[in-house]
Amino acid sequence: MQPALPLFSAEQIKAIDAFTIQSEPITSVDLMERAAFKCTHWLMKHFDTQAVFKICCGLGNNGGDGLAIARQLLEHGYKVEVFIINYSDKCSNDFLINKQQLKALYTRFLMEVNDVKHLPHFQSSDIIIDALFGIGLSKPLSGLAAECVNRMNESGAMIIAIDIPSGLFADKGSDKQSSIVKAQHTLTFQSPKLGFMFAENSMYIGKGHVLDIDLKWTDAIQKECSAFYLTEYFIKQLLKPRPKFSHKGTFGHSLLIAGSYGKMGAAIMSAHALLRSGAGLLTVCVPQCGYEIIQTAVPEAMALVNCDEHMQFSELNTSSYSVIGIGPGLGTEADTQQSVKVILETFAKPLVIDADALNAIGLYKEWLAFIPKDSILTPHPKEFERLTKPVNNDFERHRLQLEFSKQYNVYVVLKGAHTCITTPQGDSYFNSTGNSGLAKGGSGDVLTGLITGLVAQGYSSLEASVIGVYVHGLAGDMTRDEKGEIAMIPTDVIENIPNAFMRLME
Repeated sequence: MQPALPLFSAEQIKAIDAFTIQSEPITSVDLMERAAFKCTHWLMKHFDTQAVFKICCGLGNNGGDGLAIARQLLEHGYKVEVFIINYSDKCSNDFLINKQQLKALYTRFLMEVNDVKHLPHFQSSDIIIDALFGIGLSKPLSGLAAECVNRMNESGAMIIAIDIPSGLFADKGSDKQSSIVKAQHTLTFQSPKLGFMFAENSMYIGKGHVLDIDLKWTDAIQKECSAFYLTEYFIKQLLKPRPKFSHKGTFGHSLLIAGSYGKMGAAIMSAHALLRSGAGLLTVCVPQCGYEIIQTAVPEAMALVNCDEHMQFSELNTSSYSVIGIGPGLGTEADTQQSVKVILETFAKPLVIDADALNAIGLYKEWLAFIPKDSILTPHPKEFERLTKPVNNDFERHRLQLEFSKQYNVYVVLKGAHTCITTPQGDSYFNSTGNSGLAKGGSGDVLTGLITGLVAQGYSSLEASVIGVYVHGLAGDMTRDEKGEIAMIPTDVIENIPNAFMRLME
């Protein structure tokens, strides 16, 4: 099976470049030309020859990319000015080759910048190409390079970064007080970078575009990678055909413990999504106040009603269920929290734990030890903080999430723009679907239902997590296309879950 798209580290990308050069074979400068061609093609697709490009080049290979892009744009009749920012007396060989080529053909468009007073003056109508530093940057920018970045950011012009915005680290948190390019678009090569996955970097990256430059890597490099980006093809490989002679028992019996007085909507949305996942049987455990509601709103589900009018209870025989999803709209009453503990201690199969069930565990962290192996936790960042501790940045939270999955042998689905699934084996999977229209109350309840239903059908915890997250985001994207991000609501997304599965099963 083909894996998801690897998110290689800066060091791994260096090794991949070297392997590509050796195995094709191809010279490093010709590989640079290939990368520049893909960038130039993207630029020509989005801008006509009336655009004015001002390209700021550093002295390394990222600067060489910028010089090659400049030459190719000039060859196609575009208006281009090139500024080489001489922040050092060292430069790469491929940078020098491209500088000589550009100088031989288009000398008058090339300017050397040796001090601050010679930095370019940008107009708001310009298109600035940032080719100062690539992914190899290891320390914050300073001196002439930092001044150039500041001037770019202050110009009001559109900025397009090549591979990664200059000043931003690919694999670790950046000093946000330092100079970092704030691009509207980032043209990156072969696969996204880990730093693209985190909200704290969105103001620098803008909209990311992955350009395939046909890099090659070994199985050994692949095995070293532990972070991945979900693709449609990867998810399609995981989906199982439904046998002709199957019956409702074939696809499992889910128990959803959800709802409380005033929060039955969460239970309804989660139940609908669970049924849309393809699960065979569903029982929803609700307080008495939710009996008529659940029977009316979700006629396909069976209702298990406890003896309390408003909240959940602890006396429950769970032995016959394939999986339990617990948390949506559960409430925070003390007795309800104790019922969460009982489920953790008595159910031997994986659980799907969300919302108020997570909040209960956050109050009693000793309960973490009771969570069954391979359970799936679906917190948003604040709920995850309650389970663990506050962090300073997204990279630190990601490390903490990985440690948490390993320590408690669970899968953590940390919700966000690129929802991240971490595994007990130390891998991370970042989602590629979804949009800001999903940032509404109830979206998490839908996701919980989807994942729970997939576990019921026999998907592994990892499979259920990545399929559920991807399908949820894909249904959200389909809903956005119909109704727009502003007005779409979670019940609209549920209606598009069948369309998402149909697309993936084609």
